[in-house]
Amino acid sequence: MRQYPRMTEANRPALLEIASAFLRLGLTSFGGPIAHLGYFRSELIQRRRWISDDSYAEILALSQFLPGPASSQVAFALGWQRGGFAGALLATLAFTLPSALTMILLAALAGSTPPETGLAGGLVAGLKITAVAIVAHAVLGMARSLAPTGARAGIALAALAMIALLPAEAIVQVAAILLGAGLGFVFRVAPPLREMATPPLRALSRKGGAYCLATFTVLLIGLPLLATIGWPVELADIFYRAGALVFGGGHVVLPLLQNGTQGLVSDASFLAGYGAAQAMPGPLFTFAGWLGQVTGGLPGAVIALVAIFLPGFLLMAGAMPFWAALSRISNARHAMAGANAAVVGILGHALYEPVFTSGIRGDADLALAVALFLMLGLWGRPAWQVVIAGALGGMALSGLV
Repeated sequence: MRQYPRMTEANRPALLEIASAFLRLGLTSFGGPIAHLGYFRSELIQRRRWISDDSYAEILALSQFLPGPASSQVAFALGWQRGGFAGALLATLAFTLPSALTMILLAALAGSTPPETGLAGGLVAGLKITAVAIVAHAVLGMARSLAPTGARAGIALAALAMIALLPAEAIVQVAAILLGAGLGFVFRVAPPLREMATPPLRALSRKGGAYCLATFTVLLIGLPLLATIGWPVELADIFYRAGALVFGGGHVVLPLLQNGTQGLVSDASFLAGYGAAQAMPGPLFTFAGWLGQVTGGLPGAVIALVAIFLPGFLLMAGAMPFWAALSRISNARHAMAGANAAVVGILGHALYEPVFTSGIRGDADLALAVALFLMLGLWGRPAWQVVIAGALGGMALSGLV
């Protein structure tokens, strides 16, 4: 595999271009992972022509195949294509920091004890109601794309039933994903592979990729064993596991984080932060900054953010050298299609518990949630506008209830 040289005066302009392009995207990319991927294509593929459309499609396919934050992994890979490891690091930081810093600041101001009365309490209630509408819209959209056939819809329902009937533990969610992968393998549920004549992605050597995959595995196994050392390792374990085991990115991380932070973050704070995250540009995974700040202050926020993004980046860097061969293995594609269908069921359960049960207090709240859902699904309004409408609606309802 072709590798980029270390940073020199000759490649410094490319790195500056990467930093400026992704900082602008990090400040303006509202709307969630799917919208982010559209922004990337428009700005970096069509306008700047960093890589071809077919190579971009390969990166998108790899991001869907791997667990982790899809749009952040694509940003990482695009930075790598343009400027090697330094470019990947710059793209990641520039795309992530604007929303991450904002979420940490908001959590420091009001995350631990969100107000429950008055206009401020109405604002928090509005953010919770907004979360109901946004997660419902996400479940519908993911069902259409990840469970469009009878077989994959059946896998989604099986995963939902498993989560609903068994104790609310993170291991049950992992088991549901594994069940989905197994059913996908058995029933051959993946769509036909689209052949593309594309050059290999620029990446680490296969040896370097193997080191990244080994590091990912060691941390996934080792952090739970070391979690008793102290709260920093315990916190790192919670967020690393969430980033390592979430397929589909974005909203799918919600149930994993909710289970992992039970007893550390109140439901009110969790949903208020999740609602606030919808108004942020950039990756939704920066919600980890809010949770880490509430749990352990600024050090906790830094640990949570690094831990939740690290596994996805290790997997992306490790898989890129092998992707051309891996993507054409039939069994792997069927298993992944089944796992992706299972996450639809997991998120469907999270829509009910804790999002709906904690966010909807009565008929007025339900009416506002339906209106916000229609703003997203029927009228196509961006998420940040829906968040503003939900916040204003919650404040208005605070004067009526």
